[in-house]
Formats: sequence, C-alpha cells, structure tokens
Amino acid sequence: MTVEEARLDRAVPGEILRRSGFDTAAPALVRALAGAGSYRQAEKAVARHGAALWERAVDRAQGRGPLVGDLSRDDDRPLYWARLAMSRELRQWQPAFGLGDAERARLLDRLERSSRGQDSIRLPGKGHHGHGKDDRSGKHGRDVKRVLLTGFDPFTLDRDIRISNPSGATALALDGRVIETAEGPARIETAVFPVRWADFADGTVERTLRPYLPKVDLFTTVSQGRPGRFDIERTNGAWRGGFGDNDNVSRLETVPVSDPATQPQWTSSTLPAAAITAAPTGRFPVYDNTSVTEIPAGGGTPVDRPTGPTPGSTARAGGGGNYLSNEIAYRATLLRDRLGLTTPGGHVHTPVLAFGAGNTAELTDPQFVRNRLDIIAQVTEIVRVAAGEDR
Repeated sequence: MTVEEARLDRAVPGEILRRSGFDTAAPALVRALAGAGSYRQAEKAVARHGAALWERAVDRAQGRGPLVGDLSRDDDRPLYWARLAMSRELRQWQPAFGLGDAERARLLDRLERSSRGQDSIRLPGKGHHGHGKDDRSGKHGRDVKRVLLTGFDPFTLDRDIRISNPSGATALALDGRVIETAEGPARIETAVFPVRWADFADGTVERTLRPYLPKVDLFTTVSQGRPGRFDIERTNGAWRGGFGDNDNVSRLETVPVSDPATQPQWTSSTLPAAAITAAPTGRFPVYDNTSVTEIPAGGGTPVDRPTGPTPGSTARAGGGGNYLSNEIAYRATLLRDRLGLTTPGGHVHTPVLAFGAGNTAELTDPQFVRNRLDIIAQVTEIVRVAAGEDR
C-alpha cells in the first residue's frame, strides 16, 4: 500500500470514519468486488461505489439525509479517509479471474476520479433557467452562470493527522449549489484533487478541467494558505519547490506540462481581485497578493518581488508559493491560455484551519467547526462577488 494508505492504521483515521458513519464505504466496495466475475464487472462496481462516496459526502455537507455520527456536516475528512480505505482494499484485491498491473491501475484511477467529483461535473447549458433534475435550488427566471471550483485533500498529515482542508470542505458544500449574484443566478460545480506530485504530472488537472473551461463563466482553484487571511493570488509560477506531498515524495523541478517548449514561466489570474478585496465577504481579511519569487534575467539568485515578476525572469514561487496550490493555479490558467479563452479565473487561498486553543488531541471542537464554516461562507461570498462582475 501507499504511504497515504498506511496512515489508516493509526487511531485517528478510524475514529473519523466511525464518528461519521463512513466506515461502511470500504466494506461495501469489498462485497461488491467479491461478486465481480470479470474486469468489466469490477470496473462498474468501482465506478458506482466511488460516485456513491462523493454523492454521500456532498449530501452530508449540504444537509441532505440523516446525520450519522457526531462529526459536524461540514467535515471533509470522512471523504478523504474513506477513499483511502477503498483504494487500499482495491490495491490488495486478488480476484479469481486475475488482474494485471495496468488493469488495477485503471480501476484505481476510476475510483479516484469518481470519488472526487471529477467525472460528475454537470454544467447547465445556455438558456438554462435554473430548474431541472440537476438543479438543487429551485427556479430562476434568468440564465444561470456556470462556475467551476476545485478544492484539495487534507495534507501535512504527519504533522497533525487530524488535519482538515477547508478548500475540500468548501467543494463539498458548494457542489451543485446555485447562488444569486449581481448578474443573476450562478451554478457551482466542484471537484477535489489529491496532494500528490505524481498525479499532477500525469495530467489529472488538465484531464478534469479541459472539457469544462470553454463552457464556464468563471473558474477558481481553492486551497489552504496562510493563517488568518484570504489571498487572491495574482501570479503563478512554473516551479515545484520540493515540499513533501501526501506520499512523502519531494519534487524540485520545473512544473512538467505538455509541450514544454512553449511553457511560460508565469501565468496570471483574471479574477476580479479589486472587486473581491473591496467587498465585505466575511470576517477574514482578503488580500490581492501580487508577490512572487524569481531569478531575474541574467541572474542566479532568487529575489522576492512584491509587485510581480520582471521581464525574462525564471519562476521560483508564485504568489501562492511553489507547492501544489500554486501548481493547480498554474495549470488551470495555462490551460485557459492555451485554449484561447478569456474566462475569469485564478486561485483563492483560504486561511489555515485551526483548532481551538489547547486542543492537541480531540478530533474537533467548537472553534474548529466555526472556523471551517466561516471559511466556507467567505469563499461562497468571494465567488458571489466574482461571478456578479459584469464582463
């Protein structure tokens, strides 16, 4: 099993799964696989159970169905640990019909995509007036704007295995939601991404976003950033800074993309930063972050630039750093540019989600829940402002 999956043997993941009722997900997949007599049947079972896990997590976050367990509905951690429990079972499954490495990899990929909402994005078409079987908000009289938002898994789990990621929680809270903006209703569709360098190098971001970027009116990648503040990251850099991912893998290199010969060192956000930072979106301050770290043209030493990159420089960190949050923003905006789109899009960094003072062992506390709910609400307001800007 992977480093990520091995963490399931520690006490906290099991407690999270039991206290949310999500401890039933992996056993259900095991039973379904036991009844699969062929690869095709196994693939259908994996896709069905992966999609059911995502739908269950979204329903829990949005208040549909009974609340099982005592963890609050806004908690993103049950989805993360249940997915890993399912992938560990799938990785170790030995069917009677035999399963090659390539086939197992395809099944694991199917589980990843379906349980992250990556293959269930449903955007309303032009002329859609906000009602129909996919609309969870009731009727609207105007065309619905289409918004695509992404979040991340929890990370830095060896530092604190209890950690939650407010960007993932926001994705669950907003998937399929319709919000009212100054320009009319906006439908939000979401997906969650892993905190793993290899998946990004394999093109998971581009594969997920490419079919939808030409169809949306706004997109934003979201991740956890700095304590006590939101940042609208203005510039993204083509550099991986080496910080370990959820499999404890480090990468120090240029962001690997297709057609590297035409790869820029920098890409830019087109979110309406001025409108967002001026609006009263919530209790955390929101900054328009223009800083980067670069190696100037002809130079050899990294330099911090508060106002953005200089001509001909080499990226060492975007406004959002040089980890996977910067990379998803870089990949999404590079894809926008390569597709020739002018769609508003960029990256939002949320505050770090903190436990209450003195809580070093409990899974949750009132301050932890309040912080997460406030961050979700403020991201929602940021999206409302951005989608309400008249283009």
